[in-house]
Amino acid sequence: MKYILGLCAFIFLFSCNSQKVQSKYSTIEYEATPCFGFCPVFKMTINADRTAMFEAEHFNFTKTPSKDEFSKPREGTFKGTITQEDYNKLITLLDGLDVKNLKDNYGERNISDMPTSYLRINMTDGTSKNVEDYGKRGTEKLKEVYKFFEELRHNQQWTKVN
Repeated sequence: MKYILGLCAFIFLFSCNSQKVQSKYSTIEYEATPCFGFCPVFKMTINADRTAMFEAEHFNFTKTPSKDEFSKPREGTFKGTITQEDYNKLITLLDGLDVKNLKDNYGERNISDMPTSYLRINMTDGTSKNVEDYGKRGTEKLKEVYKFFEELRHNQQWTKVN
């Protein structure tokens, strides 16, 4: 009986450890371009070890944006490590996209003031997928990924390097 209790305790303790998701992605890059308004302009690259670079151009930290911000220097380059929980969520979102079967282009360019999102994914098997989405109007699951990256700008620990 005590062996069974010991085994149950061991299984319980082992299952409480934070679960790491084995990523099939070597790098994940998201880039958001300007619009005629106050769209955040940035690029974020996340590696399989969760290290990340965040290149902030404009409208990433301003609470009351203005067009004057374009005349200011870029906001900077930041590095950080994405939390395990957020990295797991990102991997789950990407897995839900069926990345390899996404179209290469989304959106129509008949409106001239929309931002473009670029999602560039390198897989561990050596393949890659690049998605361009003018207007950020791709699939609902793509929109979730874009929103997730926009949130990462504010909910991670970033250290300015440049």
